[in-house]
Amino acid sequence: IQQLLQAEKRAAEKVADARKRKARRLKQAKEEAQMEVEQYRRERELEFQSKQQAAMGSQGNLSAEVEQATRRQVQGMQSSQQKNREHVLAQLLGMVCDVRPQVHPNYR
Repeated sequence: IQQLLQAEKRAAEKVADARKRKARRLKQAKEEAQMEVEQYRRERELEFQSKQQAAMGSQGNLSAEVEQATRRQVQGMQSSQQKNREHVLAQLLGMVCDVRPQVHPNYR
């Protein structure tokens, strides 16, 4: 009976070791597969970007030019606003504060 118990114990240990090895191997395989997927994704992304750059090379420059022109226009508007601000404020205050009472032409 002792020998059977010991044999059963050794068998249980071997099964436990085998399960641990299997779990380790599955984890390792999963990590390897994940690395392969990431590498494939990077390669495809680089390929896509190169094709996109080849197909839309001039459009990338156009968007940069449009952005630069927009910035120039905004800067022009801001400088114009700063330059004419005092004049416009004075004009508005003059119109609001300088009230000339007169009878409306439609008044009878």
